[in-house]
Amino acid sequence: MIDEVSNEPAESLDSTVHVPVMPSEVLSALDVRPGMIIVDGTLGGGGHSRMIASLVGPTGQVIGVDRDPLAVARTKETLRDLPVHTYAANYADIPEVLAECQIPLVDAILLDLGLSSDQLADRERGFSYLSDGELDLRFDTSTGTPAWMLVEKLSETHLADLIYKYGEERYSRRIARRIIQERQARPIRSARQLATLLRQCVPRSKNHSIDPATRTFQALRIAVNDELKWLEVALRRFPACLKPQGKLVVISFHSLEDRIVKNAFRDDPRLEVVTRKPLRPSDSEVESNNRSRSSRLRVAVRNDRSAEDIFVHAPQPGRR
Repeated sequence: MIDEVSNEPAESLDSTVHVPVMPSEVLSALDVRPGMIIVDGTLGGGGHSRMIASLVGPTGQVIGVDRDPLAVARTKETLRDLPVHTYAANYADIPEVLAECQIPLVDAILLDLGLSSDQLADRERGFSYLSDGELDLRFDTSTGTPAWMLVEKLSETHLADLIYKYGEERYSRRIARRIIQERQARPIRSARQLATLLRQCVPRSKNHSIDPATRTFQALRIAVNDELKWLEVALRRFPACLKPQGKLVVISFHSLEDRIVKNAFRDDPRLEVVTRKPLRPSDSEVESNNRSRSSRLRVAVRNDRSAEDIFVHAPQPGRR
């Protein structure tokens, strides 16, 4: 959805402000044609779904899924005149969504991971570093633990490990120590409060525009939403939902996600890798939409082999 480098909030939640990433590359990878059934597993602002729906036409359909109920409610209204059916669900539950729709197999599945500009615009959940609202960071606030609670309750060691593991932040131990000191004096409840603290701990690189708060916010968001776990689960389940030669297209925004996608595509005998190296946004797109700068697009295709053939020829545990 977006790169985390630019974290200024948008102005309104009344309509989407999100700009879809790598739109031409996505449409080319999906090879969209009239009559297709395509799943957009990260509906967000509906930008990709809108483009896809206009190409599949009235004989096709787009199944739009998102963990964020606000995103689903918004896009259900803005895409109401298109063949788009929206569902509030974890993308790992796409097989169950398709069963509910009585759709056995689809032509393609798209995932655009990360945040949307609409979520940054929501000052109540703390996605923006400028937000004075509660540091929540959950896509679905009806489940899970808000980020402020992790910041408040975890030990210094656990905080440091979490920030290093999910944010790849080299200053994780310094940050954790500073958080413990701060919370002993006053609770850390808002995104702005945490971001200010982080900027005091992490030096800003002279040659990089990334905000010093970026990696820690990424780590907390991944943790409270179990993002990497659900991505792994989803990638194991998706091939069974695809027709032969069906496409699986994933856009990631940091190395943790991209590594999971790369390995899943390579190791699943049901898939054939199309992109040996990830596609990157054009210079012109990055110039017009800076939030696309770290996006990486990978594509795999469901092969034509039967389940029995896959089972027979799949690598067996302990064999080389």
